[in-house]
This record gives sequence, structure tokens and C-alpha cells, in this order.
Amino acid sequence: MTDTATTPQAAVTHRRVLKIALPIVLSNATVPILGAVDVGVVGQMGEAAPIGAVGLGAIILSTVYWIFGFLRMGTVGLVGQAEGAGDKAEVSAWLTRALLVALAGGITLIILQPLIFWGALRLAPASDEVESLARTYLTIRIWTAPAAIAVYALTGWLVAMERTGGVFWVQLVMNGTNILLDLLFVLVFDWGVPGVAIATVIAELTGAALGLWFCRSAFRRPDWRDWPRIFDRAKLIRMALLNTDILLRSAMLMIIFSSFVFIGAKFGDVTLAANEVLVQFMYITAYAMDGFAFAAETLIARAIGRGDRAYVRRSAVLTSTWGLVICVTTAAAFALSGGWIIDLMAKDPEVQATARVFLPYMVLAPLVGCAAWMLDGIFIGATRSRDMRNMMALSFVIYWAAILVLLPLLGNHGLWLALLISFIARGVTLGLRYPALEASAEKT
Repeated sequence: MTDTATTPQAAVTHRRVLKIALPIVLSNATVPILGAVDVGVVGQMGEAAPIGAVGLGAIILSTVYWIFGFLRMGTVGLVGQAEGAGDKAEVSAWLTRALLVALAGGITLIILQPLIFWGALRLAPASDEVESLARTYLTIRIWTAPAAIAVYALTGWLVAMERTGGVFWVQLVMNGTNILLDLLFVLVFDWGVPGVAIATVIAELTGAALGLWFCRSAFRRPDWRDWPRIFDRAKLIRMALLNTDILLRSAMLMIIFSSFVFIGAKFGDVTLAANEVLVQFMYITAYAMDGFAFAAETLIARAIGRGDRAYVRRSAVLTSTWGLVICVTTAAAFALSGGWIIDLMAKDPEVQATARVFLPYMVLAPLVGCAAWMLDGIFIGATRSRDMRNMMALSFVIYWAAILVLLPLLGNHGLWLALLISFIARGVTLGLRYPALEASAEKT
């Protein structure tokens, strides 16, 4: 792997888009494998409680760490724009700022862990045995919170520098290490739930260390520790505002998806299970789309940094073309093979039959959601976080209005329609703001 990033003047081509996107798509493929192994190894213990404890603990920490997901998105835009402008000093300085946020956030979580775990377990109560094992899992894993959060920042920097091959290796080594240590600690050493947690701790430390190594060029310049520059008030305010907007936007998006699950539960266990099976289709689409959304982030960021409107437009068109190809392909795959996938994921005949009834909505989801997903990447790269926040707020209101109108009339069909309407609303509202984004490149 070369340590030299593509120069800001390089042309935006299909080959360049694929070079950025494909490593992300491949690295995403390791994520569901890790989850399956985590559950599978504790399942070999022959008890239900360890499975529940690992699942519950993993969800709690994933949700808590997700709060810092803005570090990945914000870092891509800020670093990419600095690289596009040829400001090498800021390319290094932005990484340091992001890592300092990760360190402070991780230490805060460690200090507040009793309160966090108490609150989380009250929101998701389980049996005494499951809660006890989950607490053991959580109190081991929380100590690597700074490293786990730092991976967001490191990933964002690598994406901005078009070094997504590094992102692939970080994810592959981190998840591969986790899987191998899961097998060793649980199946060989018989450490049970603590073994799964320790395996993840070592994997997260390994991932952060490898990420730092891939980002080593940032530390070759003295600017990464130029503290007056690092703590420049204007830069810190810009970072804080950007990340706050992204956090608020992401929170509203999470509420939409969480409410979809909670509302679906009111229609009974079979419908809830069918909805959950179909939501996995959406994750498949998201994993495939991520690479091209990431490509949009870095190419748009560089275009904004250069102040090149034509470069912005070409970056948006080429990445969105590939995003559309992915969405059409997944929609066709779901239409042709959706029934087979459902049968593979669920063995209950009632769940299979119910999922087939609502499968058409999942065929439509990639098609109506494509614009929203790609525009998210475009706006992240342009650091137009205020537009993202405001358009998400408008889409949020439209979603709940659709719920109020359609749910009483159509039941679970209304729920699915409301979700698809929220996708359309995000795409349309962000699309209306795109001309202003493109025009802003000339003012940069």
C-alpha cells in the first residue's frame, strides 16, 4: 500500500471512485460475521443467559459509542477540505483535534460507567443472571472506550485522504483478531462471557494501533502537536458546531428507526419478527452503499477545499451514478431472491408468510432511499451540517405526520409507507439545498 494520497488535482474518474469505495464495501462484509461469531461461541456454552448478556452488552456499548460517530463524518469533511486547499498543516491538526475529542469522550464514559450501565439496564431490563453477566461484559469492555472512539476519527482521516485500503485492513484485522480470540478464550480457555469481552478489548486496541500506523504521515509534520494551532478558537468552534449538527441529525434518524421497531411490536410477535427480518435487507443495502457515500464525502470535500464548482458537480454525479447502480441491483436482487433470503433467515412459517407480504416495501426502499443516502455523503463532504440537520428535522416531522395518518388506516403497511416517505423526504429536501452547496464552492 502506498503512503501517498491522491493529489487534489487528480481527475474524478470511475476508477478513482471505485478505488475509494470497494475497500469500504469489503470491510463492511466482516461486520455481520463478527456478530454471528460473538453469539455463536457463547451459544456453545449451552445456556441462554450468556447469549442474552453478550447481545445486550454489545447493543448498549454500540449505542453509547455511536454518539461519537460524528467524529468519522466530521473529520472526513474537515480533513478533505484542508487537503483540497493544500493546507497540509491543517490536515495533521484536524486529526489531532479529533483524537483529543475521542480521548476526552472515552475517559468521560469510563468515569460515568456506573450511571450509564444503570440507566441502560433500566431501559432494557433482563433477568438477574443476564444483567449480572452483561455488567461483567460491560465493565471489561468500557476500558477501551478511548480506543474504540478513536477508530472513528482515524477512519474519517483515512477516508478523507483516500486511503480506504487502510480502513479495510483496520476493520479486517480488528474483526479477525476478535473472531480468533473469541474462539480461543471461550472454546479453548472456557472463559465464557468475560472471554468475549477481553477478545473485543484486545481487538479494539489492535485496531486503534493499526489505524494510527496507517495515519503515520500526519505525525511526520510538527503541526500535529502545534498546540496554539490545535487549540485555535475559531477552528474548535467550527468543529463543535459541525459535530453538534451531525449528532442532532443522527439522533433524529436513530429515533425514526427505533420507533419503527417499537411501533411494529404493537402488531404482535409475528409482525415484529417479519419486520426485523426485512430490516436486515436494509442493512445489506447500507453496507453496499457506504463505499460510494464515503467516496462522495472525500471527493466533495476536496472539491470544496479547492473552490472548484465543476469538480463538485462531477464528484456528485459520478459517485451518485454508482450509488444508483447499487440501489437498482439490490432492489432487483430483493425482488428476485427476497423469498429465499426470508426463508434462510426465518424458519417459522408464519414469519416467512408475513415477511413476504411486506417484501415489496424492501424492494422499493433502495430505489426511494438512494438520493437520501448519496446526498448525505455529499453534504458531509461539504460540511453543510446545518442543512443536514434542518432537512432531517423537516423529514422527521413528515415521518411522524405520516405515522399519525397512515398507521390507523393501514396498520403495518402504514408503518412501512411512513418509513419510505421519510426516505423520500430526506432526498427531496437535501436535493433542494444542493444548488446552494454547489454554488458555495466558488466562495471557498
